[in-house]
Amino acid sequence: MQASGQIVLKINEAAPITMAAADFAKLPRHSATLTEHGKASTYEGVLLHDLLAKAGLEFGKELRGKQLSSYVAAMASDGYEVVYALAEMDDTVVESGIIVADKKDGQPLDAHEGPMRVVVPHDKRPTRSIRMLQEIDVVQLKK
Repeated sequence: MQASGQIVLKINEAAPITMAAADFAKLPRHSATLTEHGKASTYEGVLLHDLLAKAGLEFGKELRGKQLSSYVAAMASDGYEVVYALAEMDDTVVESGIIVADKKDGQPLDAHEGPMRVVVPHDKRPTRSIRMLQEIDVVQLKK
């Protein structure tokens, strides 16, 4: 979500989808613990899977074949970018628990982290837990 309270999702060649904070608030809430610099914090938000499904991506039995060559790119307002395999978002493949968080230890994220942050709880290092999330793109490599 940007400072304006919106998140932009781009799915392959389709027109970008903008989700308002009200849309984000309607999705089921989840939490994840992330340890940085020796300190554990609990983040709250929505599963990245749920955001992508709301944008029209199909998971489960529909995620197969060339769709498995897709990746999810997350971009931060400071230029930091990370990628995840689309299969990581599907709990029939792996339970990644990746969330887009808007709260840390019960409080809204501060300007250093927010307004949104991707949290990847099962990574050994938090390098893919991107702060200041601005945009999420899904790209299929194999056409």
